[in-house]
Order: sequence, then structure tokens, then C-alpha cells
Amino acid sequence: MKGVLLAGGSGTRLYPLTRITNKHLLPIWDRPMVAYGVEALVKAGITEIMLVTGGTHAGEFLRLLGNGHEYGIERLAYAYQESAAGIADALGLAERFVGDDRVVVMLADNILEYSIRSYVESFEAQASGARLLLWEETSGDHLRSLGVAEIGEGGRLVDIVEKPSEPPSKLAVTGVYMYDPAVFGMVRQLEPSARGELEITDVNNFYVKAGTADYDVLKGFWGDAGESIEAYYAVNDFVRDNGVNKD
Repeated sequence: MKGVLLAGGSGTRLYPLTRITNKHLLPIWDRPMVAYGVEALVKAGITEIMLVTGGTHAGEFLRLLGNGHEYGIERLAYAYQESAAGIADALGLAERFVGDDRVVVMLADNILEYSIRSYVESFEAQASGARLLLWEETSGDHLRSLGVAEIGEGGRLVDIVEKPSEPPSKLAVTGVYMYDPAVFGMVRQLEPSARGELEITDVNNFYVKAGTADYDVLKGFWGDAGESIEAYYAVNDFVRDNGVNKD
């Protein structure tokens, strides 16, 4: 099992904090934001990781993480995304690194209260396909800004709807995705969306429509620290008061 930590993007929603740095290098409590994603993967038993970033501050990740050994990583690779062409485009850069292995993909601005190890173990026991981590969101307004899962009979995942005006459930798709190696063939088939990006929702729906996508609903806190200035400080406060990536 390989890990891919996505730390690219322009960070416009956190401007002006991101005027002089990548958002994933901003502090969350006592560490740079990206360190929490590294910790989440390592605590899940994933010690071969590729970090994908871009922009003018990419070299700062190398200065921070080095070869990764200090963080419990056995093998740390880096990839550079030439432009902000979407999450799926960034994932595609990891194809040779992942090879024929399965992969856990994590957005580096996602912060989780509890370890994802049990979910990774469930994915390892899964015959093939994808596994998505969902989170129950009680705010309808917030759901309308997220990807939301539609659940059918027997709890089966039937669709992922991006930014729905009428959310089909309260289950939001978080930034943790698990895929078999077929994902890279799917990425190559994608066409850019209206905003010119390769969308990870399209990748997820490939698996959903094929009937090979499963899911878990996260326990505890989940926060996207890159969603807005308000969310960034809310995540910071939670981490300071409660800790994260707990067993």
C-alpha cells in the first residue's frame, strides 16, 4: 500500500495568509499543516509516500520533510504539478510511484480526529475497487459546498453529487480516497471540467457506477483547513484543544 499526499493548489481561499507561502505549510497549532497528513498516513501503516505539490514554494516541502525518516516514512518521493489542474491531475503524477499497488490518497489540508488505520485495513480486505471516507454534516448550507454521497437501498453508494442545491444525504465526501491501481487508467480518460480541471468526483463516480466503491463514515472530527479563513482557525482551535490522529 502506497500513500499520496496532495499539497498543491493556489490557496486562494486562505488569501492573504497564502500570499507568501503554500497553504499546507501554514501552522496548525504547533506544526505545519502538512505534518498532520503525514502523521495520519504513517499511523495507518503507510510508510511509502509521495507528496505532490506545485507553485513557487514547492522547495519548502523538501526543506521541511527531507527524506521523511524523521516522520516515520521509509521512502518519500516528490512530484511537481505544473499548474492547478485539479486533484485527479495531481493524483495522475503518482502513477509510476504507485505502480501495481493500492493507494491511499489524502488532501493535506484535511484534519481528522482519529486514526484511519481501521479504514485502510478494511480497504486491504476489499477485493478491488475504491473506498471513500464520508462524514456526517448537519449543516445544509455547508453540504451545498461539498461533494455529497447519495445512498441507495441496502446502504449502497449510488452517486457522488458535487455541490448539490438539494443534498441527497448528510454524508459529505472527505479528502481521503483509497483506490486500486486501475484508478490511473480512469484518470487518463477524464476530460477537464468547466473550470478546466480533472475532477476527483469524476474518478469516484467511475467506481460508484461500476459498483466497486465502498465507504466508511468517519467518527469524530473532520475539518478542511483550506476551505476558508474561518475553517482554518476552527480546525486550529480543535487541534489545540483535542489533538488529532488519535488511536
